[in-house]
Amino acid sequence: MRVIIVDDEELARAVVREFLGKHAGIEIVAECANGFDAVKAITELEPDLVFLDIQMPKLNGFEVVELAGARSRYIFVTAFDQYALKAFDIHAVDYLLKPFSQQRFDAALAHARTSAAKDGVDAVLREAALRSKPLERVLIRDGGRVHIIAAGQIDYIEAQDDYVRISAGGKHYMKTQRLSELESQLDPALFVRIHRSWLLNLGAIDRIEQGRDSHTAILRDGARLPVSRSGFQKLKGLTG
Repeated sequence: MRVIIVDDEELARAVVREFLGKHAGIEIVAECANGFDAVKAITELEPDLVFLDIQMPKLNGFEVVELAGARSRYIFVTAFDQYALKAFDIHAVDYLLKPFSQQRFDAALAHARTSAAKDGVDAVLREAALRSKPLERVLIRDGGRVHIIAAGQIDYIEAQDDYVRISAGGKHYMKTQRLSELESQLDPALFVRIHRSWLLNLGAIDRIEQGRDSHTAILRDGARLPVSRSGFQKLKGLTG
């Protein structure tokens, strides 16, 4: 079994390394001290199992899973029990609450070794997002780079088949995700679906222009977005 250990604390990584040393057939292929390095290592090395801390600088453990995807299985490691439910929501193999014993660690590893198939982490992440608070930031992979965009800085989002085109601060980013899925994760008090293909930040609106048979949202940056009849009714209900 090929394993990656991810934790921003050296001591915590050392404990996992020591406990793994009690088991045969384990190869530690990488250790990472932050989320960015973890995403890169998981993507490139495709380990069988990742011991993943949750609270880390820059990217937390759940964001690492979102970016790295479902190719690997995950055992979450945390000092905070409030994350346990979300860990199970995304079908983690197990979670370890610090400090944990060798016996508890062995049980988690045995679970990982005997589990039949890799869990569909990406799909269940979407389910978990529906139960969580709205996204405060959106993560976008661009080759080897990761863009982190505060949700409030997004002006609008356009659907393009299996992708969305996110406009923020005059820049545009492509993300592999359905518009309906991203809509469910963002704050409904801030973002409104004005059209089948468009999601709009209410704070970006300058005015609404009415045509003969349609409406158009004019944004502060001059962009013009189509507004459907149902979208216009939503805007009226939210803005008065």
